[in-house]
Amino acid sequence: MGCLCFWSCFFIYASSCLLFFVTGTYSVPGNETDKQALLEFKAGIAADPFAVMTSWNGTIHFCQWYGVTCGRRHRRVTVLDLNSLNLVGTISPSIGNLSFLELLSLENNSFTHNIPPELGRLRRLKALYLYNNSLTGEIPSNISGCSNLIYLSLINNNLIGKVPVELGYLSKLQYLSILQNNLTGTIPHFLGNLSSLTTLSLAFNNFVGNIPDALGQLKNFQYLDVFDNKLSGIIPPSIFNLSSITLLDIGVNHFEGFLPADLFTTLPNLQKLSFARNQFTGPIPNSISNASKIVHLQLQVNALTGKVPPLERFNFQVLSIGYNRLGNGEVDDLRFLCSLTNSSILRVLDISKNNFGGSLPECIGNLSSNLEIFRLNKNQISGSIPTGIGNLVNLAILEVQSNKLSGMIPQRIGNMQNVVVMSFYENKIFGPIPSSLGNLTKSNRLYFADNNLQGTIPSSLANCKYLEELDFSGNNLSGILPPEVIGLSSLSVYASFAQNYFTGSLPTEVGNLKALGALDVSDNMLSEVGNLKALGTLDVSDNMLSGEIPSSLGSCTSLEYLYMNGNRFQGSIPFSLSSLRGLQVLNFSHNNISGQIPGFFVSFNSLLSLNLSFNDFEGIVPTDGVFKNVSITSVMGNSKLCGGIPEFQLPVCNLKKSNKRRLKVITAIVAGISGAILVFLSFLVLLRFKKKRQGPASSNSENSLLKVPRVSYNDLHKATDGFFSANLIGSGSFGSVYKGILNEDGQTVAVKVLNLQYHGAAKSFMAECEALRNIRHRNLVKIVTACSGVDYQGNDFKALVYEFMVNGSLEQWLHPSVNEGYKNLNLIQRINIAIDVASATEYLHHYCGSAIVHSDLKPSSVLLDDEMTAHIGDFGLAKFLLHSVQNNCTYQSSSAGLRGTIVYTPPEYGLGSKVSTKGDIYSYGILLLEMITRKRPTDDMFKEGLNLRKFVESALPNEVSEVADPILLQEGGQSNDRIMIECLISILEIGISCSAELPTDRMDISDAAIELCLIRDKLKDI
Repeated sequence: MGCLCFWSCFFIYASSCLLFFVTGTYSVPGNETDKQALLEFKAGIAADPFAVMTSWNGTIHFCQWYGVTCGRRHRRVTVLDLNSLNLVGTISPSIGNLSFLELLSLENNSFTHNIPPELGRLRRLKALYLYNNSLTGEIPSNISGCSNLIYLSLINNNLIGKVPVELGYLSKLQYLSILQNNLTGTIPHFLGNLSSLTTLSLAFNNFVGNIPDALGQLKNFQYLDVFDNKLSGIIPPSIFNLSSITLLDIGVNHFEGFLPADLFTTLPNLQKLSFARNQFTGPIPNSISNASKIVHLQLQVNALTGKVPPLERFNFQVLSIGYNRLGNGEVDDLRFLCSLTNSSILRVLDISKNNFGGSLPECIGNLSSNLEIFRLNKNQISGSIPTGIGNLVNLAILEVQSNKLSGMIPQRIGNMQNVVVMSFYENKIFGPIPSSLGNLTKSNRLYFADNNLQGTIPSSLANCKYLEELDFSGNNLSGILPPEVIGLSSLSVYASFAQNYFTGSLPTEVGNLKALGALDVSDNMLSEVGNLKALGTLDVSDNMLSGEIPSSLGSCTSLEYLYMNGNRFQGSIPFSLSSLRGLQVLNFSHNNISGQIPGFFVSFNSLLSLNLSFNDFEGIVPTDGVFKNVSITSVMGNSKLCGGIPEFQLPVCNLKKSNKRRLKVITAIVAGISGAILVFLSFLVLLRFKKKRQGPASSNSENSLLKVPRVSYNDLHKATDGFFSANLIGSGSFGSVYKGILNEDGQTVAVKVLNLQYHGAAKSFMAECEALRNIRHRNLVKIVTACSGVDYQGNDFKALVYEFMVNGSLEQWLHPSVNEGYKNLNLIQRINIAIDVASATEYLHHYCGSAIVHSDLKPSSVLLDDEMTAHIGDFGLAKFLLHSVQNNCTYQSSSAGLRGTIVYTPPEYGLGSKVSTKGDIYSYGILLLEMITRKRPTDDMFKEGLNLRKFVESALPNEVSEVADPILLQEGGQSNDRIMIECLISILEIGISCSAELPTDRMDISDAAIELCLIRDKLKDI
């Protein structure tokens, strides 16, 4: 009977095993718990851009879900690895139910809110990686329940509070990294009880106090990083007895004291040592000669003194001892540099701001060819620059400013073709500027101010196409400013030629400096100024400049500081300067400027200083705006002025004389305007008569449409590597767009090649030429050149060449392909793009003479430059409107056919109505809705009468979170959720208004731009 019972049980067990292997449905106890925990974790994910969570469904066993690994025996979850997937959401407390979990890896995502305390139930957990998220709150104290934890990384979150004392119970912990949070308090003494600890990283927090002596008990300790906290006191001697330590970084704190004499003897395995930015004093210990394993040594920004010991035994990568008091100003101070020639991997050498004297030894030419950063500035180094410096061919930064160097700049300096920053200012260097500087084609900043350089500026500097800052002020240079140099379009931050002896005029090529931050040509002898379109500071003071103030200055709408004092300018202040509303400082003093003080100065709300003294102004001084404050306004030395506030001490105005003079001026103006109108009307009559005689334009009229230099088919063939497919960046119905590099100037461009086999392509080319001929706006794609000719087979060839937009199209950011990877735009960026598009559309509709309708506004037509500024392109369907049609609400029939992309095309076009500016506004509205929802108007969900507009309209205002891009809902944070939601509602309402069914109901594009600017300002305040 017992035998029978045994065999019965055996067969029952065997049957259940067979059922499991055959059907896979056998359930080990606890399986459902794990599955439910994973599903609850999935429910906490608000955004999954790579759609990895789609595999978490009932069609496959949860052990096969993405990122999930189960044990072979019990089929329980042992690993959950979802790192670097851009997931957005919260960590569900249910994660604590995965009781067999050994590894939890959620790093490099966007998880928010607290770390769930339920993690403390995972007693089998060995590794917890939550770094690079946005987690908040305190570190849970009951994490001590993870008694088998070996690795704990919480780097780069927003954690607060103190390190919980319970962490001292994790006896197996080897790796603890909680750097880059907002943790406070002291470094806990109980960390010294973690006998297995090898790595402790607490950098970038707000810890105070000192380093606990207890850490010196950790015999296996290898890595201690407390960089950038608020720690103070002295370093416990026990730390210097940890012979196993390889990295010790205590930089950017308030530690003090001498460096121990045996520092480098007791730490024989040290590879990286950083005491930077503390308050250490005394010499660098001679025992440094024993620490031959050190690769990184950073002692900068302390108060170390004495000579630098020899360093022959080292192979440094980084040696930084700048901003101390090393050296004695003696001739042998720099002898240690020759001992560094053995450091074959040296990349960074910084000895700046010390007391080093003597000359630069010739041996610096034998330093490692891998050297990238060499800083010698702010010492007492004298003598000439060794010619061997040209051997450092991989240098990116060379700074030798503020020394006593003399002699000439060696011609071989042009060998350093990888230099980005080169600074020689404040020395005693003389002689000519070597022409070889033109070889530094990667340079971004060149500083040679305050020396004794003579001669002219070599035109070869025009080869430096990436130059943003250039300073030759305070020398003895002469001659003219080379147009090729002053016209470098890359000069966008600072350009100074002040205090020299330059003559002639400021070349007109200065107009190429589209975004210059500062231009200083003071103390020269120039006679004219050009058009600096986005200048921040212009200083031409204390020269011998004459003539009238150029009206082109009014184009420099970004000007904040304008100094023209101390010259011989004459005439009146041009009205064009009324556009300079961002001016903070304006100085016209000590000139011969006449006429009345312009009334527009009153509206300059940003002015902090206005100096009009010692000129020949006449008439009444205003009493409003800046003129109400005598402490920031000066009008003295103008004998013909009257009125103003009493503090100016000017005579009372004689109103009768003033009125008579005003009457004469008005009479003259009226007569002049009348004459101009007569001339203009005569011109129109003559033009109409001439057009009638000429008849229709020829088919080759595109030759005169674009006022740009032409290129040949051969030029474009070379620029695009034979229109190589790897350079193809887009295609459409009328042609393809290639990335190319024009050989003549190395400019990266986008080449749009028309497919002339496609019906209407030639007409599209003509339309685009006509539209782009005269329009100029910062938010319109700029045309570089054009080509109309034949290819190598004799076929007609037409192409337009545009500025290349580094960040591609808005389409690529909203809907990236798999190859492009995940991209994201925050709400401010999206609003800025929407404002840019609205601004350009407003310009096309209202400020181009005849209104231009783009007819094809959509994400692929919006291109983004390197600063994420939006530019409208693709004018192949553009159409000019007569003035009478622009605001016509009676849409007559047209046989032109439907224009543009269907889902962005207004409904009236489908009924045969004529093209109008209201059509562009409809397209803009749909575009705006797409930007906020991140849903294409062609999405599969839009069917059976539902479209993007109706989808959004039905959700407003109470369910905006259901339609907005989930990424945007994570930006505000809990305290700003309400404001964020309000802003999203406002933006979507603008999109709904712009895309109204009836053209007459659509918001004006100007109003849309203003509303968006107000929303942006509201967001910037949170």
